[in-house]
Amino acid sequence: MPHDTPSSSSIVRPLNRSDARTLTLSALGGALEFYDFVVFVFFAKVLGQLFFPANVAPWLAQLQVYGIFAAGYLARPLGGIVMAHFGDKLGRKKMFTLSVFLMAVPTLAIGLLPTYAQLGLIAPLLLLLLRIVQGIAIGGEVPGAWVFVAEHAPVGRIGFACAALTCGLTAGILIGSLLAAGISKHYSADQVLAFAWRIPFVLGGIFGFVAVWLRRWLSETPVFAALRERKQLTQELPLKAVLRGHLVGVWLSVLVTWMLTAGIVVVILMTPTLAQTRFHLAPALAFEGSSVAALFLCFGCLGSGLLVDRIGRGWSLLLGSLALLVTTYALYLDLAAGGAHFLPLYAIAGFSVGVVGVVPSVMVAAFPPPIRFTGISFSYNIAYAIFGAITPPLIGWFAGKLGPLAPAHYVAITAVVGVVVALYLLGSRRAFYER
Repeated sequence: MPHDTPSSSSIVRPLNRSDARTLTLSALGGALEFYDFVVFVFFAKVLGQLFFPANVAPWLAQLQVYGIFAAGYLARPLGGIVMAHFGDKLGRKKMFTLSVFLMAVPTLAIGLLPTYAQLGLIAPLLLLLLRIVQGIAIGGEVPGAWVFVAEHAPVGRIGFACAALTCGLTAGILIGSLLAAGISKHYSADQVLAFAWRIPFVLGGIFGFVAVWLRRWLSETPVFAALRERKQLTQELPLKAVLRGHLVGVWLSVLVTWMLTAGIVVVILMTPTLAQTRFHLAPALAFEGSSVAALFLCFGCLGSGLLVDRIGRGWSLLLGSLALLVTTYALYLDLAAGGAHFLPLYAIAGFSVGVVGVVPSVMVAAFPPPIRFTGISFSYNIAYAIFGAITPPLIGWFAGKLGPLAPAHYVAITAVVGVVVALYLLGSRRAFYER
């Protein structure tokens, strides 16, 4: 358990065919599940019109939909803690498969859900319930996926493995943004309201069931199998062990997750809607920018993972946090000036959000294997529940009250937090767990 170095091993084994297969299947399944979770935000404006009374002001309807979007984040700790408990007790693979099934069902149901005009107040309540189930599912998926690939990857390649999985998750955002852009381009506004908004949710449900089928080919992680064989699984409540002896790991994970939420939620997910509502960009251009940013986010994640294995977590996090701060300001300054360079600046900002590829490496190294799933899941989901839930309505309100750069100010604060964590990692003498 060395200091924050790229690897403690003098010989680093390359990723073999089995590693690549595990990583590919995990990333593909994660992409499909993450698509199911985030496609909601791309249609927030439409959902606001369909699931709330027509006499509600547009800004209030959108705020209410963001509230339902936030409910998914609030539900994440419940799913994350419960699944992580059994993941540390019974195995990583079982929970890894269950989470994607729990995502597929409500996503398909949203696509088939009657609107306010058909059901009245029951419609938004059902939408809220289904969103909560989605939150429970994603609460177990993301931490479980990171643990799964980290415990399959060889030491010295964990940074890239975790980042590649994160790239797969963010590819789900790209799929959602491409589909949203395609629907916006090929259907009129009336057609979207009439039926086309259902397409991404129905497809998402089908994708989810495909992911369930794919994950049956995965095997249990060697790390968990060894713990079970040696009878080294935790005998007490995993969460109790985390809170008793690993609070530093919890705080590190919470802080880097805050930065992750700001990058994903504000820069990637909310900027297309803000570009339309606050900066008056055409919907087609906003969605095109979203697709470009999501694509470059995937590249940024992979680059961050390679950097972790080459120079360590601390330096990678430091450089990535500073890049996130600078490029987000550049993007929003351009939007405030009319958006003349929106697409290239959004691409650069998306690439910089790729610092999120460093985050799982920090968290995996913060907790020992017997309680790793619980430690990561508790920290990540509590942080995401708080910051992910408050960010959309907060940014939506701040953007109208504090000027056009309010979203960039918020992201900058979290980037500074990332810098502080990076400096701690570089200067700390505490031990970190490579596997």
